[in-house]
Amino acid sequence: MSMNDVITRINELAALAKTRELTSDELQERDQLRRKYIDSVKSNLIGQLENTYIVYPDGSKKKVERKD
Repeated sequence: MSMNDVITRINELAALAKTRELTSDELQERDQLRRKYIDSVKSNLIGQLENTYIVYPDGSKKKVERKD
């Protein structure tokens, strides 16, 4: 399932939730899809930050370090 499919399904479930109460299966599916989306966004952000450098006015570069 691609991320676009995940987002589409999350939006479908959100629209359903506005018109009626979601079933327990739908709630579980929504929670799983949301977790998958959040994990994807976090991993993409971490990947970007791991390849980010600070460039100083003198031209030197320093890799951004991870803080836990």
